[in-house]
Parts: sequence; C-alpha cells; structure tokens
Amino acid sequence: MINTTLFKKEIKSNYILLLIFSAVLTVYGSMIVAMFEPKMSESLKAMADSMPEIFAAFGMTDVGTTLMDFVTGYLYNMLYIAFPCVFLIILANRLVAKYVDNGSMAYILAVPEKRRKIVITQAVFLVCCLFIMVAYITGLILFVSHLMFPKELNTAEFLRVNVGLLGVLVFIGGACFLFSCLFNETRLSTGIGTGIVVYSILAQMLARVGDKFEALKYATPLTLYDVEGLIAMERNAWICCAVLYACGLLFLAVGCTAFSKRNLPI
Repeated sequence: MINTTLFKKEIKSNYILLLIFSAVLTVYGSMIVAMFEPKMSESLKAMADSMPEIFAAFGMTDVGTTLMDFVTGYLYNMLYIAFPCVFLIILANRLVAKYVDNGSMAYILAVPEKRRKIVITQAVFLVCCLFIMVAYITGLILFVSHLMFPKELNTAEFLRVNVGLLGVLVFIGGACFLFSCLFNETRLSTGIGTGIVVYSILAQMLARVGDKFEALKYATPLTLYDVEGLIAMERNAWICCAVLYACGLLFLAVGCTAFSKRNLPI
C-alpha cells in the first residue's frame, strides 16, 4: 500500500514543522480557554456592538455564555482553520512539488517501486499529519477545559466539532496536494494553494459582515463546516461534513492519479 522507508523519511523531515504549528495552536487554545469567564459575556457583547463588522468577519458576534460557545467562537470559526491551512500549504508542497522542482524526485523514483505507490505514500502521510494535529488539539482543549472548568465542556459535542474540523482540513489538504502533484515548480503549487486558502477565508469573512455579501457563503467550502449544526446533531450539518471528506479524498485520489500518469522533468 505505501512505501514504509519513504514514510519514515517524511516523518524525520517534517516532524519539526508539525511540532511548530502544534505549539502555536497550543498557545492560542490554552489562552482562549483560560480567558473564559461567563461574566465577561456582557463586556464582550459591548465590544462586538461597537465593532460589529470586525467581530462578524471573525465569527465572534455571539460567543454565548457557555465554554463550548466561547471555545468554538474564538477558535473554530477562524484560528483553528487558518493556522492548520498554512501548515497544509507548506506540507503539501514539500511532499511532491518540491521534490520535482529540486530534482530529488528522480532519486525517489529510482527505487523499485511504482510511481503510484510513492505518491500514495505521500498522500497517506499528509492525512496522518492532519489526524495527529486534530487529535492533539482536541485532547488539548478537553484537558485544559476539564482542568480549569470541570464539567463545563460537553465532550460528545466537542468531539463532533472536531470531526467537522478534520473534514475541512482534509478538503483543503486534498486541494493543496492535488496542485502539488500537477505542477513542477513550488512557486506554482504553493501560490495556487495559498490562493485557495486566502480566497476561502476572505469569502467567508465577507459573507459574515452583512446582507450585501451574504451570497459569498455559497462560494467558499468553509460554509460547509457548520459548527452549531454539528453541536446540535443536525442532519444537514453531517451531510455537509461528509461532502468535505468526500471532496478532500477525491482531490487526493485525482492528485495521485495525475502524478502517476504525467511526464516529469527528471
């Protein structure tokens, strides 16, 4: 199924990158949980009323009075999507396009393995990194929440939110991996991947600002991540979540197929 030697090589090459982004997410996650105070809701609401467009753009117009609302409002509407997406742009580029661009792919393909097996190994590695990152931040927030505010955070609801987060990241990761497989130069694969992420985030931010740009919510995949719907176990939220997973996995499959069949400058 995969080339274990290459998989181990990627672990050694990219574990520091994963640790760096996990550390950043740790800092933000721990700080947000520590800031929770139900009595702060009125002051936060006053701030939101004074700057409605800015708070709306970041999905913070109504963070509620519960720890779940507070955490999802301040982390899962923006920060825990944006930072992992930057990680995905870098990682997807490293896994394929960078090897082609610097000529290292010739040495990798010199081993007695089919090209398809090599690229599938890279795709599996990307998905594993995503799973590890989401599992880590899920465990982190649960640990810090139960340590500081016992029984305030509903574990089952929070797990559903993170299942949806993984779906978003699989979608974005799959898209970035696809372009990494299609282009020989890192500037192209990274540029297009960055463009997709920036566009998706900006479109969602503008859609939240007011009725004038509300239609933009249909033009970004991030709209399919319905945090409130997942918490409430709504059927449509799960359907949207399934679409994110399906599209992400499709992107990965198309990327693997395209890389296996195209001519490489090696």
